[in-house]
Amino acid sequence: MRLETPGYSTLAQENQLKYSFSGSGVNVLSALSRFGHEAYLISALPDNALGEAAVANLRKLGLSTRHIMRSGQYVGMYFLEKGFGARASKVTYTDRLGSSFNTASFGDEQLAAAVAEVDVLHFCGITLAMNDQVRSHMLHLAREAKRQGRKIVFDCNYRPTLWGKDGYERAKSHYEQLLQLADVVMMNEKDAMLVLGMPTAALEREQQLKELLPAVAKQYDIQTIAGTHRRINGDNTHSLKGYIFSKERLIMGREHSFSVHDRVGAGDAYASGIIDGLLRGLPLEQVVEFAAAAARLAHTIQGDTPLSTREDIEKAVHNETGDVER
Repeated sequence: MRLETPGYSTLAQENQLKYSFSGSGVNVLSALSRFGHEAYLISALPDNALGEAAVANLRKLGLSTRHIMRSGQYVGMYFLEKGFGARASKVTYTDRLGSSFNTASFGDEQLAAAVAEVDVLHFCGITLAMNDQVRSHMLHLAREAKRQGRKIVFDCNYRPTLWGKDGYERAKSHYEQLLQLADVVMMNEKDAMLVLGMPTAALEREQQLKELLPAVAKQYDIQTIAGTHRRINGDNTHSLKGYIFSKERLIMGREHSFSVHDRVGAGDAYASGIIDGLLRGLPLEQVVEFAAAAARLAHTIQGDTPLSTREDIEKAVHNETGDVER
């Protein structure tokens, strides 16, 4: 559950908050649902009014809730203070380890049945940061997916505040276990250097990508790696371009600059665009531009969850912006 202050206020200034439900999995799957794919979460929610509100939100976003357990008493939360100018946005996590998801026990038969229904499974590094029980469930699910011949997408999404002290060292072995099973990985050069400890003499980001992504793909036998590079400009606009590495080719997309209404969740929008483009078998150049356009549009929407249709994104690819559509 996301709790945010009004406008650009800080928590110290305000005495009211707006809440909504999100999460990396929710964001990616909601976007894919809008593209016409059937999508669902494997999760747990409390059997109370808060759990009911979360389930209602998932259904509104087009997600199936048939694999959501009811157990525990709490939902994980974070507080968002939107930054402006020199002041960066700030996310403060509360005690996620006591949430229904992090205390739930998923059975082997339940996980195997869920895998049998899908073509692709999406895993997130934010979930990986939770606890040993969750990590065990993720690994079992990924191995079952591999056994059944499903595609696995892993988004590194490293969050320093969730891993805590010596986080990179603690995270490395867990990341490596999922990377060895993944077909498509969302990551950047910092993940390779800081989490995986891979060396590079390059100082410029694109050169680091050119050195590190082929090495990561070879070491962990990954088919495709994708991500974005972002630059924050002095006039409060952002500049973003996507990239994708596959079949020994690194393709860098075009850079676009744009205004930002709400940044959180844009990386998930990009991931959904990559997954959709690959499922449709588009040329890699089109995949990366479609995904980057999805990310740009996500910056214009209030809340974490991307809500753009494929038609909206195709228009953005061709820079078709204008006045009111009537």
